[in-house]
Amino acid sequence: MQLLKKPDSRQLLGLAALLCFAALGVALVSQYVFDMPPCAWCVMQRLAYLAIGLLCLLALALDPAPRRACAGAGLLLACAGVAAAWYQYSVAANMFSCDQTFADRFMTGLGLDAAVPWLFGIYASCMDAVVHVLGIEYAIWSLSLFVLLGALLAAALLRGGGGRPARP
Repeated sequence: MQLLKKPDSRQLLGLAALLCFAALGVALVSQYVFDMPPCAWCVMQRLAYLAIGLLCLLALALDPAPRRACAGAGLLLACAGVAAAWYQYSVAANMFSCDQTFADRFMTGLGLDAAVPWLFGIYASCMDAVVHVLGIEYAIWSLSLFVLLGALLAAALLRGGGGRPARP
């Protein structure tokens, strides 16, 4: 008798979406309630969380094959998020300015900083954005969440279709 049933791909994708949108909520509370303005690398990670969350929601409405494709794309974005968070922690945090770094050029090139400034506005330099929460740098918290998301998405990808189909 199996006491604990392994979660299917839909449950894993739902959890990943929930974590992504929770991360965005925490980022916005940090910015607007605790006056922690984001740098270019911070907002680029916000974009990754948003994209992964939306992919996971889309995957929940799809049949098994496209669901796996969404999980795979989300996994690639989670890997990019790990790279961005690591770069922010190890390189950008020691720079006086993020101006003209890849993240700054990417975000301003997309125009998201001007179109949706409340979410993607760049208001701090990388060095100014270094903040510790419970003794751990914010970028490391983000990196850890991207690793967790990557694990959830990899498990969803490996579980295949799993769960009930989107249409009866």
